[in-house]
Amino acid sequence: MLDYRAEFDAEVTLDGGGELRARGFRLNIPHADVTDSEITALLVAALAPQRVERAAVSDVRIIAEPHPPAADTQAERVRFVELSHVITAGMVTSPGLPGPEITPHLTRLASRGVYAPGTEFAIDRISMLGNTGTYLDSPFHRYADGADLAGLPLERLAGLPAVVVRAVGGERGVTAEMLAHVSVAGRAVLLHTGGDRHWATPGYGVDAPYLTGDGAQLLVDRGAALVGIDAVNIDDVSPAAAGERPAHTLLLAAGIPVVEHLTNLRELPPLGARFTATPPRVAGFSAFPVRAFATVPDEEPQP
Repeated sequence: MLDYRAEFDAEVTLDGGGELRARGFRLNIPHADVTDSEITALLVAALAPQRVERAAVSDVRIIAEPHPPAADTQAERVRFVELSHVITAGMVTSPGLPGPEITPHLTRLASRGVYAPGTEFAIDRISMLGNTGTYLDSPFHRYADGADLAGLPLERLAGLPAVVVRAVGGERGVTAEMLAHVSVAGRAVLLHTGGDRHWATPGYGVDAPYLTGDGAQLLVDRGAALVGIDAVNIDDVSPAAAGERPAHTLLLAAGIPVVEHLTNLRELPPLGARFTATPPRVAGFSAFPVRAFATVPDEEPQP
């Protein structure tokens, strides 16, 4: 396992006056393919509580170092939290889109004529949209030249430090104002809206929660690694939106994967969990179901 650090020069203007200049400044980074904007966001976060008016980085160099070996102590205990819906034949994910068809390709009974006596297998077939169940959108979903499922680095999908934003019972839109004090750089930002309580009902797609355009722009500017929501869409899909999709447009343009139809986010702490949502490496494909889950440190003593 490797740890990554960025070494760079920086110029910072502080809100209220004053400037900082640094050469060879180093910061820990979450993955090897960070952008300059992500590094800038990490720098701004590292300078808190100082308020930054402007920051710029240059001459960036990424350093990979072996992760230090764990101390000879009891292994860290974690618990797993399931964040995906179960996929079943005919289920409706998004109203108006067809559900999956699950059929046998080879039944156990038929397989008995293929294999040795006492040996049997089931081989199943599924026909479905990529946007089924809990799924991940790649940049290719929105942009023809964006990374497809096969082009997404694992550093963007697995073991991400998560921040859970509680937005249950308030306004439908999660705004920049609601996100202003959340540290998102290098993290999976999980929007807990409570929209999953309507899953598999006619009300799931009606007046559903979503991320506003200004909220998406803030997450881009501050270097979020991934954004997920427990609702029917990251964007407003009501008739009032007139088909506009600012959250998809901004996030995917910045290379930030989007996970929709999460569930069970209430089980996660605001900070401290690690989030994983990995689709198969399908070339030329834009979205696919994931087994989304989180690991949370387990403080309970074992018997």
